[in-house]
Amino acid sequence: MNSRKLVNFLFKTFIIGGVAGLLISFIIKPEDYATYLSPFDFIEVLGLFLFFIGLGLTFSVVSMTGFFAYLFIHRMGLNLFRSFWSTVQVLLIAFVLFDLVYFPYQGSNGEVAIYWYILMAAALLGVGWIVAKIKAKETNKHAFIPALFFMVVITTVEWVPGLQVEGTDYAWLMIVPLLACNTYQLLVLHRITNIDAAKQTGNGTKKSKKAPNNKARTKKA
Repeated sequence: MNSRKLVNFLFKTFIIGGVAGLLISFIIKPEDYATYLSPFDFIEVLGLFLFFIGLGLTFSVVSMTGFFAYLFIHRMGLNLFRSFWSTVQVLLIAFVLFDLVYFPYQGSNGEVAIYWYILMAAALLGVGWIVAKIKAKETNKHAFIPALFFMVVITTVEWVPGLQVEGTDYAWLMIVPLLACNTYQLLVLHRITNIDAAKQTGNGTKKSKKAPNNKARTKKA
């Protein structure tokens, strides 16, 4: 991947985070918009747009940081655990899903029913499962577990600040941009690298085809 494609990749991730942050704000914070829509106050509404877009852009940076950290962790895991790395990832996924249910429920002191936390963990697993299946289909079956690990474990680590804030608004405002950016990065990176690999292979083939012609000319001379 050359620098131009890398910048384009990061820029698109950045934009996706901003758009996702703005869109989810319409659902999570409708009362904030309603306050300035009647009567209509353009400056205040524009301020809300910029604020939620800014939040989404911030979370997209968190997502990009987590993605490149994941690439390093995955390579290190392969070097350390070798054939057992897939098993370690599955155990970490199970541990993180358990933590998503147990610790928030304990922190709520029973004020929130435990099934809400179970649904939250199940939803994250469901989204991760779908994305991992797409990744495995487009690459190879061995990519399923690493993709699921990234979508569940890394996303949860990135989501920790949102989970520590009281209430659920900030958690929702954070998780949607994170999932959108993480999904984009995971499903697009291999397409970019495959295109580059195909181009290099094509260039090599062209050179090899030209070589016999040059040799033939030399013999004729």
